[in-house]
Amino acid sequence: MAKLRITCIHSPIGYPEDQRLTLKSMGLKKLHQSVVKEDSQSLRGMIIKVRHLVTIEEASQ
Repeated sequence: MAKLRITCIHSPIGYPEDQRLTLKSMGLKKLHQSVVKEDSQSLRGMIIKVRHLVTIEEASQ
């Protein structure tokens, strides 16, 4: 299964609470912080919700 590196590139300040909670549930707490997650349908849904706040790239294995 593929892994994705998700990086927070914009501050969630000023955005709705549900978008801030989505970032938090992905493990992103700080600006420019990256996490590596297994690719799944639920993760893709979260990424779509906050696509304007994050960048996504495939993580090397």
